[in-house]
Amino acid sequence: MANIIERQPIPGFSVKDIKGEVHTPEKYLGQKWMLSFFRYASCPACNLRIHELTKVYDELQEKGLAILAVFESPKESIMKYVAAGELPFSIIPDPDRNLYKQFGVEASWIKYVLGAPTVMKAILKGIFPGKMEGDWAMVPADFLIDEHGSIHTAYYGKNIGDHLDFQHILSFLN
Repeated sequence: MANIIERQPIPGFSVKDIKGEVHTPEKYLGQKWMLSFFRYASCPACNLRIHELTKVYDELQEKGLAILAVFESPKESIMKYVAAGELPFSIIPDPDRNLYKQFGVEASWIKYVLGAPTVMKAILKGIFPGKMEGDWAMVPADFLIDEHGSIHTAYYGKNIGDHLDFQHILSFLN
């Protein structure tokens, strides 16, 4: 599938998060939000990013941002590796990768190798891999969506640990 482009309306979907709450793009009309795609639930680079997002979430939320995080793991794995503690934003399990396909989020073995430094950084911080699920070479992606339901930024990671930087997210909110 082709990559999503900026300024187009976000594709429609209806998904449940790990708590059973339904999420649709229409639910977020009138506010800015980020749809963030991760790899599998025990990915060290992904959990490092979740930790970083959690640390800045209050500031992002004060500026009006909602976050939906998507993992290619089932709910049980997400509960074990990602959401063992309470997280301030919703997490969507997508083990069949339907949303990934819809948003053009793909795997790349070259980008997998290029992500080794981020994985090492996570491991050095005590975030270790566990059960590997899905496509090991899945590459993250982030989409910033405006209050009208249009994609402001479509960011496809350069490696398995690459997400949209926080400065870009903050500038979107100003």
